[in-house]
Amino acid sequence: MNATGTRGIGMTSARTRERLVARLKEQGIRDAAVLNLIRSTPRHLFVDEALASRAYEDTALPIGLGQTISQPYIVARMTEALMASGACGKVLEVGTGCGYQTAILAALMRQVYTVERLVPLQQRARQTLTALKVRNVRFRHADGGWGWPQHAPYAGILVTAATQAVPQALLQQLAVGGRLVIPVGGANGQELLLIARRDETHYERQVLDRVSFVPLVGGPV
Repeated sequence: MNATGTRGIGMTSARTRERLVARLKEQGIRDAAVLNLIRSTPRHLFVDEALASRAYEDTALPIGLGQTISQPYIVARMTEALMASGACGKVLEVGTGCGYQTAILAALMRQVYTVERLVPLQQRARQTLTALKVRNVRFRHADGGWGWPQHAPYAGILVTAATQAVPQALLQQLAVGGRLVIPVGGANGQELLLIARRDETHYERQVLDRVSFVPLVGGPV
């Protein structure tokens, strides 16, 4: 992917991106494929033009409707954790947002199924990914806590908003051997969990990091 012919071209210098990648390496990101995607994916296209100058800072940024584009470190950390057991064929993303994390996943996975509750965000993400010629993503407008059972089981599930508890529907839709990366907690603190499904009934949990995500909103859409 590249930003040729698109807005914000001045914000995409190689030096700016290399500084971001160097920072992620200092923070412990090691997967070369993930680092290369952080370097090459045009993050400035996923934020409002007024924020394009900040697109390659290691920080979350507002994208409207009370939502944010995740900090690049968190995107890399979650993606690396999902990939730890090898490349995944089919993954579910809960919370499309602006589509930046979706684009990273789509470059690594055979098929990405992504669910978003807010129609304006979904529409914008679809337009941006189409412009970038990302073709292996399917979109659904729904409550993310429901997942997308029609295409389960998934080798990986990545959730980009915090839940008070891990939704049972997502655990059920995870394939045996699959990995779920999800922030869990509330206003008093959140933990980024890695949940690996070992067999039909056994799940192993590991805390990866302390994080701060917007809440996953449920209910009718």
